[in-house]
Amino acid sequence: MAFTRPEIIRPPSEHASYYLPLTSGCSNNSCTFCAFSFSTLGIRDLSDVKAEIDAMSLFCHHRMWTAGQPNIVYAILQSWDGRKVFLQDGDALVYPYPKLLEALQYLNRKFPNLERIASYATPQDILRRSADELKALKEQKLGILYMGVESGDDDVLRKIEKNATHHQMVEAAKKVKDAGMLLSVTVILGLGGVKGSKQHAAESARILTEMDPDYAGALTLTLIPGTALHNEWKRGAFDLITPMDSLWELKTMVENARFTNCFFSSMHASNYFAVRGAMPKDRDKVLKQLNAILARKDPALLRPEFMRGL
Repeated sequence: MAFTRPEIIRPPSEHASYYLPLTSGCSNNSCTFCAFSFSTLGIRDLSDVKAEIDAMSLFCHHRMWTAGQPNIVYAILQSWDGRKVFLQDGDALVYPYPKLLEALQYLNRKFPNLERIASYATPQDILRRSADELKALKEQKLGILYMGVESGDDDVLRKIEKNATHHQMVEAAKKVKDAGMLLSVTVILGLGGVKGSKQHAAESARILTEMDPDYAGALTLTLIPGTALHNEWKRGAFDLITPMDSLWELKTMVENARFTNCFFSSMHASNYFAVRGAMPKDRDKVLKQLNAILARKDPALLRPEFMRGL
């Protein structure tokens, strides 16, 4: 089946990267809250990946266009500074290892001044790679992996069909750090619903402590029509927490997580209130902001619904 180039979905910090597709969709396409649950995993031929890298090189070094490459390639290249590449799609680390290594080696030969390559990765992707394999990828400048943790609560993880446990995600984080890569993780406020809110917040703080990532971001649950969780909500089987309760969950995580050196933020457009800071240095400052909002209980201080996004 022909490979279909995916839409660009990337972490905010990869805004200046070139987006190079190795896969489309996500191998773990069962998560009940996620748009990737509509997807099937596509694996791109290595020859096509190399052809795109060749086209990138011709354009960047000689300003020559290559017939047959889609317009999006040149739209990205027009403003690309040559420093970073983000591998698409939902978990490009699932790309068969020998081909992944060859693709990165080829990319580095064509662009020897690259600073860093990045990818989304599921815990399963990481755990199936050996320590030596991860180190070899790091040597080819795969410098940061983005992992969706979602929750530290095994009950929530089971309900959302994450197909990974608290323990497995902590184990995956250790493998990433042992390989010398940076680790960026996300948790989702409200994912436990009303009944599971306290345990979700507490266990998410615990997993953040145990994973001790370099970057951590909090998103707020946004129901996507057609997903299994949206259907649960329509049936009355899942109750959304209030915006203020999402800030209580955020406060719980900031208050109880213990980081060595982590940049923590809730800057994502899904959130009702944005905080950011280097942890643990800025922990008290962030808590002061959250406590002030929670004490006033004024919805006018929060991002309105119409301005929230995925």
